[in-house]
Amino acid sequence: MRFRPCIDIHNGKVKQIVGSSLRDEGAAASENFISEQDAAYYARMFRERFLTGGHMIILNKKGTPEYEASLKQCMGALEEYPGGLQVGGGVNADNAQSFIDAGASHVIVTSYVFSDGRINMENLEKISSAVSPEHLVLDMSCKKCDGVLTVMTDRWQNKTEHEFNAELLEKLSGYCDEFLVHAVDSEGKQAGPQEDVLEILRRYSGKPVTYAGGIATYDDIRSIGRLCEGRTDITIGSSLDIYGGHLDMDEIIRICKDPDLS
Repeated sequence: MRFRPCIDIHNGKVKQIVGSSLRDEGAAASENFISEQDAAYYARMFRERFLTGGHMIILNKKGTPEYEASLKQCMGALEEYPGGLQVGGGVNADNAQSFIDAGASHVIVTSYVFSDGRINMENLEKISSAVSPEHLVLDMSCKKCDGVLTVMTDRWQNKTEHEFNAELLEKLSGYCDEFLVHAVDSEGKQAGPQEDVLEILRRYSGKPVTYAGGIATYDDIRSIGRLCEGRTDITIGSSLDIYGGHLDMDEIIRICKDPDLS
């Protein structure tokens, strides 16, 4: 079990937001934290602690002025920590390699693959070939819709026809190196992780998976480790002390290294 750091960038600022509040209109979101530091500051912090596999997400819609401001922040962080961060947000087959060339270890995709309510297999094959599966992370963000955990897309605003389950992870595993799973109903709310999502991750034993959403206590971390037998990594945003929260990052790193959690 590893702690994966994160950097979320919105409107050119490092932020923590309530995931379900994100809207394209007016680039709006409900904000938990706005940093006075830039993304490079956090990248340097993670590099100094030898934390790899962190997720840096541009939350603005590609093609907007806000996206360009956030992209500039992203590139500064990659320059600070080449090879240490993964990048998502506006990534497609045409620009994916540019992020790898700029220093990203992986690119993260959601909406390019999950669009119009379905899995776009043509786009999945394109981007997997463009950077190779070894450099691709699939963001399987999910939300409960009509009682069913459903894969979400378009910055978590639109649902697809695909149920989030271990079988879907297995089906897509040949195209990627890792999965990033955002529990949208819990994201940014610090109300505890979603047990139904974690139960699915417990049943999946393929490619590495990182869970995000709702972690609020050190016991939450320990319970995830025990439930998923140390096979599921975690990332924490709003609860983290460096983002205005109450959980000490160095203590989190120590807990994740506990052999009793695996």
